[in-house]
Amino acid sequence: MSNKVDICGVDTSCLPKYTAEELANLMLKIKQGDEYAKEQFIYGNMRLVLSVVQRFGNRKENPDDLFQVGCVGLIKAIDNFNVDLNVKFSTYAVPMIIGEIRRFLRDNSAIRVSRSLRDIAYKALQSREKLGFSLQREPTLEEIAEDLDTPLRQVACALDAISEPMSLSEPMYSDDLEASELSDYIADNDDGDDKWLDNVSIKDALKELGARERRILLLRYYLGKTQVEVSDEVGISQAQVSRLEKSALKVIKKYFV
Repeated sequence: MSNKVDICGVDTSCLPKYTAEELANLMLKIKQGDEYAKEQFIYGNMRLVLSVVQRFGNRKENPDDLFQVGCVGLIKAIDNFNVDLNVKFSTYAVPMIIGEIRRFLRDNSAIRVSRSLRDIAYKALQSREKLGFSLQREPTLEEIAEDLDTPLRQVACALDAISEPMSLSEPMYSDDLEASELSDYIADNDDGDDKWLDNVSIKDALKELGARERRILLLRYYLGKTQVEVSDEVGISQAQVSRLEKSALKVIKKYFV
């Protein structure tokens, strides 16, 4: 069974698979106090936890430990999920799971930060979690600073002090759990509008592409938009934008070999 993964004594090939409708019904029962439904919902979302844990695969931490911590984040997400809002559970849960794992990694980090900065940072993290529950979205730094009655610059510095550097190649996950890179979400605001469009070779290469691929490259590399912004404008998913962009770049690269 090639899809089998054993982690924390859990055989993922034996985990139940529920449809979106079944999960929604289980969530309604959970909100009515049904503990058995909660247990089933947790088991039904353990693959989601595993997919998040895999993004931390380059760390030296024991994956079983990360999986257990991720499950804590999953349970917090279940307890605080608002069924009245039009939000997919996975959309809400993934940041909660990631946050719980990152908190665990920070607590076990060898990097030393001053006590005062660490205290502010942890208060900010608690505030972010509290505001996230009430707003059902990621709060802004301004909202966190206002909640703590602390200067914005102080809150930003404290969070920066305990954060770990991220590689631009670090995988990011969308709702369909397909990985893309962090760099795909970062816009390029360089004003060099003519830095590549006036290149004859690239113009020739663009003629080999379809209208949609040309538009994606125009939005990404000429207008500096992120893949998420492009997906909204073109009307397809971010994962589709990523695939079409990579395919188009392969065509263009042939002109520079």
